Amino acid sequence: MTDEKPPPVRQSSDGTAHHAEAPNDNNTFHDDKTTLVEAKHASDEEREMTLLKAIKLYPKAIGWSVLLSSTLIMEGYDLALLGNLYASPVFNEKYGTLNPETGKYAVSAAWQSGLSNGARAGEIFGLLLAGWAADRYGYKRTTIGALFLVICFIFVLFFAPNVQVLVVGEILCGFPWGAFQSLTPAYASEVAPMVLRPYLTTFINMCWVIGQFFAVAVNKGSNTRTDEWAYKIPFGVQWVWPLPILAGLFFAPESPWWYVRHNNKAKARESLLRLTSRNQPGFNVDETIAMIEHTNELEKRAKEGTSFRDCFKGIDLRRTEIVVGIWLVQTLGGQNLMGYFSYFMVQAGMNPSNSFSLSMGQYALGIVGTAGSWFLMAKVGRRRIHFSGLCTQALILVIVGSLSFGPNPGSVWAIGALLILFTFVYDFTVGPVTYSLVSELSSTRLKAKTIVLARAAYNASNIFVNVMTNYQLSSTAWNWGARTAYFWAGTCLVSAIWVFFRLPEPKGRTYAELDLLFELRVPARKFAKTNVDAFSDHSTTAVVKNRLSAEDSYHDGPGGAQQKPL
Repeated sequence: MTDEKPPPVRQSSDGTAHHAEAPNDNNTFHDDKTTLVEAKHASDEEREMTLLKAIKLYPKAIGWSVLLSSTLIMEGYDLALLGNLYASPVFNEKYGTLNPETGKYAVSAAWQSGLSNGARAGEIFGLLLAGWAADRYGYKRTTIGALFLVICFIFVLFFAPNVQVLVVGEILCGFPWGAFQSLTPAYASEVAPMVLRPYLTTFINMCWVIGQFFAVAVNKGSNTRTDEWAYKIPFGVQWVWPLPILAGLFFAPESPWWYVRHNNKAKARESLLRLTSRNQPGFNVDETIAMIEHTNELEKRAKEGTSFRDCFKGIDLRRTEIVVGIWLVQTLGGQNLMGYFSYFMVQAGMNPSNSFSLSMGQYALGIVGTAGSWFLMAKVGRRRIHFSGLCTQALILVIVGSLSFGPNPGSVWAIGALLILFTFVYDFTVGPVTYSLVSELSSTRLKAKTIVLARAAYNASNIFVNVMTNYQLSSTAWNWGARTAYFWAGTCLVSAIWVFFRLPEPKGRTYAELDLLFELRVPARKFAKTNVDAFSDHSTTAVVKNRLSAEDSYHDGPGGAQQKPL
């Protein structure tokens, strides 16, 4: 006989009494049974939550996420701005050189690459700084700091006396733009429930397209001018976005996940209350906080660190590879031609005015495509959407390249129509779903840093892509014209093959379930069919209901981890 006392009784939020379990000395959860029950109940509620209920419960979260995501309108604007300014005679006369053969001014391919890659280089440094700052100071304060910087750096672009200073301005503006790239998807994925995440994260893509549409519209409006305002107006319009966004962000709540990671449960609860509506049936703020804590502890159990180095350790190495790969696919799928649409069409033989008009139609259709993707993702898995989109893009690019062998007005307009269709396909599939995938497939504790690494790789690859595209299209370099599409059709096909073997399906999964699927090294093509229960017991690994057989063990593509039967 012993004098061992029974564990104390604790009352849960649903009125049920539970005995709290004694903590163990292993690297396992320190949740008592009540906390686990609350976390499971919140997880079940989130899984069963309808879109309408989520909108009623989280209208404030939607508003704040949309406000933060709108910072990327600025980057989308500049992304299309430069590509379209290359088709502006006044801009070329100011920053370019005279081509003796054509008798026209043009910015050389080398300086075009410098301008485009200057921004990308700045974004890489901005991403790295934002990853550190977001973990230390939070998404809100880091975004506010980046907005102050971009307001200052736009002055350099506006008053640039030559192309060299213009490159410096692009590099400096790249710092805050890079910060926006990493902060927006992380914040959007953390302030809303599972059913809203694909909508809020893919809205980021719409912000890009909105920015690109405005860039073309402003360029078209100022293209008829013959003075310096033909390019100063497009640069000056960039001041329109930061000020109202900055005014709103001072009142925005921080992510409750960020507070949990910093062991501040009270602030996390306060933040969640500011993101949700009051008196909504079926919602319990303490249970939702318990779910966040449980997921955080689940990831801490698997790996304690939250540094950049931890992104390359254990199961997170695979997650980092996938998220980086998804961003690289964005640069290698041929979508760079969208940013150069007006310039591309001018090089193919179309006059600048018509090319600007078509470009506006291109981005307007891109907005429609992004909105359409919201309905598509509600029915179809992310993996299927992404793979199908890449295959369709590759087919369109092959047709565009083939039309280049028929140099007549009809083929030029046909190329323009196909590139507009390409934009619609991209913004209906690959473009928006990328933001959903990178937000869902990275772990919550390493989300900001994983996205930073992925976007840094994206921007580094963009340096290669921009150099290639500038030399492929420039009349002073390779002058490939529409045949450029053949090259990107090949890279798009390679990207589709990688997606088929390496991209998992996160649709309908909570963060805790995704953590377990990665920890158990489930192959990418089996993610959708593997059932896991993150709340089955208090051990270090949850039980997999449909245990994979020994016959299913194989290497999941190149470098993949071998799946072992449990």
